[in-house]
Amino acid sequence: MIPPPSPSALRQLTDVPALRAQVRAWRAAGEGVALVPTMGALHEGHLSLVRQAQAGSRRVVVSIFVNPTQFGPNEDFSRYPRVLEADLALLTEVGADAAFLPDVATMYPPGFATTVTVAGLTDVLCGPVRPGHFAGVATVVTKLLLQALPDRAIFGEKDFQQLQVIRRAVRDLDVPVAIEGAPTLRESDGLALSSRNRYLSAEERRTAPALYAVLQGVAEAVRGGADTAPALAEGRAALEAAGFAPVQYLSVNDAESLAPLERVAGPARVLAAACLGRTRLIDNVAV
Repeated sequence: MIPPPSPSALRQLTDVPALRAQVRAWRAAGEGVALVPTMGALHEGHLSLVRQAQAGSRRVVVSIFVNPTQFGPNEDFSRYPRVLEADLALLTEVGADAAFLPDVATMYPPGFATTVTVAGLTDVLCGPVRPGHFAGVATVVTKLLLQALPDRAIFGEKDFQQLQVIRRAVRDLDVPVAIEGAPTLRESDGLALSSRNRYLSAEERRTAPALYAVLQGVAEAVRGGADTAPALAEGRAALEAAGFAPVQYLSVNDAESLAPLERVAGPARVLAAACLGRTRLIDNVAV
């Protein structure tokens, strides 16, 4: 593990020239740089990404930007939690070196007319139920990578489809940044950590771990090459009985191409998106 640099105040950078100047200074000192893109409302899952970044890079930048282009018209952009002071306190505590805090005008200046789209990977799972979402994600992440040009960027595996979309965009566009996935952090009852978990009522919070339990059950049932359809039907029924509505998808997919699988013959994922009240939860497990 790379030893951390001597403690210093968290740098708060709000524009691209300041970000690039800081990264340039670190590089001139021979220090590697990692980026952790976030939308804020940080929790221990995000901090685990920072720690993974620190394990391989001398300097770590965490971006905080609630990206409007990845939200649909009826989604939660306006109510997405924004707790910047708390976020900055957590980043200081974990020892991040800089927070990049652009506003919408910085990321999407007047006349902005370019979109990054990734075909194929976005035609399944969250793609059909969130039209335009992944174009927004791929565009903003491409911008962040080109703005900072870090050596590495760290993304959580909870958003597994997002991670694969970003990997493909970076590969196809020859963006010189290594993309790393980080394991999903969970509560003691299995619920994946998420900024949106704070939307859950007390009753919904008690129900939410059933999502992970169903994913584990499906993964176990299909691991030996059995037909995936019976396990998926049983899993969907279990989620609906627990109170998830709607269950947007429950699927077994190839881990790289994200193609749906009738039988598992290599690395795969069981993935789901389902709603509890007003809260949309996603999760996945490896097969």
